[in-house]
Amino acid sequence: MTLAKRTFTSGSWKIGSNTINLVIVFIRSIVLARLLPVEIFGVFAFASSITRLSVILTDFGISGAFVHRSPETEDIDQAAAVQFTFRIILTLAWAGVLFLGTFLFTEANSLLRTALICLVVVLSITQLTSTPNLILLRKVQQRRKAVIEIIVTIIATPLMIWLAWRGAALWALLAGEVVGVGVTMLMLYGWRPVWKPKFSLDRHVMSYYFNFGKRNFLNAILNHSLDRLDDIWVGTFLGETAMGFYSKAYSLATYPRKILANPINWVIGGAFAELKGKRNSLSRLFRLVNLVLVRSSFFLAGLLAWIAPEFIEVFLGEKWLPMLTVFRLMLVFTLFDPMKLMIASVISLAGGEPQIVVKARLYQLATMILGILILGPLLGINGVAIAVNMMLVAGIVILLFKVRIFVDYSIKEIFVVPLIALLLSSAAVFSWRMLVNMPSSSDLILMLFKAVLFSVVYLLILILFEHKKMEEIVSYIRDIIKNQ
Repeated sequence: MTLAKRTFTSGSWKIGSNTINLVIVFIRSIVLARLLPVEIFGVFAFASSITRLSVILTDFGISGAFVHRSPETEDIDQAAAVQFTFRIILTLAWAGVLFLGTFLFTEANSLLRTALICLVVVLSITQLTSTPNLILLRKVQQRRKAVIEIIVTIIATPLMIWLAWRGAALWALLAGEVVGVGVTMLMLYGWRPVWKPKFSLDRHVMSYYFNFGKRNFLNAILNHSLDRLDDIWVGTFLGETAMGFYSKAYSLATYPRKILANPINWVIGGAFAELKGKRNSLSRLFRLVNLVLVRSSFFLAGLLAWIAPEFIEVFLGEKWLPMLTVFRLMLVFTLFDPMKLMIASVISLAGGEPQIVVKARLYQLATMILGILILGPLLGINGVAIAVNMMLVAGIVILLFKVRIFVDYSIKEIFVVPLIALLLSSAAVFSWRMLVNMPSSSDLILMLFKAVLFSVVYLLILILFEHKKMEEIVSYIRDIIKNQ
């Protein structure tokens, strides 16, 4: 298959699997939110943040070096063996340090200690799957990954709900992690193996990995720090209940990016790497992906902001209403985070200049830390969310400026029409709420009215101003299918 065909096919599978997964996971999250205490979500999220932030140390930036095209990694099998060897060594060291820290700094028989031990074991095994996953990413072949995600969701969901119903609160959440790593190992190494494990310390490849990794390592740490440090601060200083509200708000606010943005970003990294040095082709792909991402992100962020009160009341229950404000604040993630991830992929994988992203993320980290230290104690989780938003906007501005080194694009073309659509559709919903009184309506009916009105106005504006761009995107996809 050509690159275009592989990208489209992989993206289709990822979007399809994500849609199925999100429907099931959405139902599961509603059931679990009603069955489990808020504090349990806080414990799980706190432990998850600690382990998932620190586990990035096992990579040392080598994943990016493996995906990035170079003479040293042309022999995929040899390059994979060296990457696998590095990952095993570093994982053993990481697990040892985390186990020691867990027993030193947590109380015996505490829920936090249980969660940490389980997640360290699960993530240690998960590191074994990094090599075949990177091979699939590099080849822009994501069908197997999509199938794995569906299987994991189908198996884990009834088990998690059953455990929650039986009162095994924390294990209801941990079970999903255990099922995930078990199925993934089986599907990557057991059934028609993607790659057979080998060990190698080839000096030529090692030297390249270290040279690339030392530039990309800080980038990876900063990226994960920007995602997890706010969780760790909330869990440490505001407690389990606040952490429960904050983590659930973040989870719901970032749901939209899982539908379209995450599968696109996951697949598109390999495509960007293959277009290294081809400015025109890279610019066209960058432009088309952003047209889709920005319009979908603005739509979903605005929609969720308007239906948030009724959504929480209807689906999650009254006990989750205290997270309404932080949930709305978190929707800035829905607006910009997908684009931030995609731009970073262009600079690192196609441009081969991860140090540019490192500098941008250093500014972001400084912005977030300063914001949390000032606003966190004053406004609690709402202040933390504002600080995170400041960080995200700062990063988008910097990366949009820097990515011009590698691609050509128009800020006006990307942002103006969806911003107008967002403002006008929001004005329509606001005006309707001010003019029309629905005192006897249920929350569900009110939510549906808001959703329909917002969606219709938003889509009409896009059709009115951008029907040619929509035709271009459809034509591009049609050509990929037709000409292969």
